[in-house]
Amino acid sequence: MFVHVETRRRSGARWATWLLVLVCVACFVGLALTPPPQRLSLLLEWGTIPANVFDAGEPLWNQLLDPALLRLFTALFIHVAWIHLLSNLLFLAIFGLPAERALGSLRFLALFLSGGVIANLVGALTLAGVRLPIIGCSGAVSAVLGAYAALFPRARLGLVLPLGLYLEFVRAPAFLLIGIWVLLQLLFSYAGPSYGAVVWWTHIAGFLFGIVFALLSREAIARRLRG
Repeated sequence: MFVHVETRRRSGARWATWLLVLVCVACFVGLALTPPPQRLSLLLEWGTIPANVFDAGEPLWNQLLDPALLRLFTALFIHVAWIHLLSNLLFLAIFGLPAERALGSLRFLALFLSGGVIANLVGALTLAGVRLPIIGCSGAVSAVLGAYAALFPRARLGLVLPLGLYLEFVRAPAFLLIGIWVLLQLLFSYAGPSYGAVVWWTHIAGFLFGIVFALLSREAIARRLRG
């Protein structure tokens, strides 16, 4: 399965997508090798705990300086199930590489990280008081999908599908795979607590953030393609 999106000129090396993939895999392996009691402690320490994000009884400024908000970022790289990790990284690679080529590596990295943080923040606010951690980069990947949809609304993807003993190449609208992503997230939402707190608002917020980010980046993209 692969994606090919043509641009007006050949861009330089794309490193942000593969860096994010490597960091997620390294964190997953490290967590998998950790004994179960310590693993649970790490999830609670570095995942986004909605109950720890905002406290109505504390001044907003003090809460914004609270180190607990760092967990909105660190939670992006925590996965406890390999299928959750692989699904996130598969869609990150499919949609991230062409999006990074258009946006540039640094801008794409900013999209992933800021989109993931905003998605986790929105998810935490909708789960106020819940002490189950929000983990995984689904919100950030949703931001990437949103940016891709805004940048390439008519894109078609080249897919290699196994049909019996043969492999068949077909072209399908990008929104077909985005729909599959939505179905996968729905499945994870009902899969149980082993994935942490899964909330639809993280995906919706991430997707909308990605669309806005891409639209605001159009002039910068045009300058890159002309340069």
